[in-house]
Amino acid sequence: MLFFYMIILFIVFLFQFGVSCSCLAMNQGQQEKLLQSSWRIMSNDTRISLEKKLDCCGLFNSPLNQMDFKSDLALCEAPCIQKSCVTCGLKMLQHSSEALKILGGVGLFFSFTEILGVWLAMRYRNQKDPRANPSAFL
Repeated sequence: MLFFYMIILFIVFLFQFGVSCSCLAMNQGQQEKLLQSSWRIMSNDTRISLEKKLDCCGLFNSPLNQMDFKSDLALCEAPCIQKSCVTCGLKMLQHSSEALKILGGVGLFFSFTEILGVWLAMRYRNQKDPRANPSAFL
């Protein structure tokens, strides 16, 4: 039973270690690509509610998506529309980079505690029972 526990814990370690390293290795350009692809998939209702909650309009104001930004401004119902609005992409990038660092660090910490658990289980797996006959083989 302890052997299967070790195997399952090691598989969980590999998965968690990979995900936490991915979180820590994701740079700003990759985060922008992820946000742009998810922004295109979102429905207009979701965009509008996100803009209202974050108090921002549009995703990014860059030459590549200038047309998208203008159409987003036409649909924007955020309270900041009377003033100058900050783009939602900038607000989401700040929050996502902080969250990725925290998640990656916590995941890395717990993945190493899991490998400690695997090592301890392997170390004490074949230990004899002290109440058993000392002259017995196992």
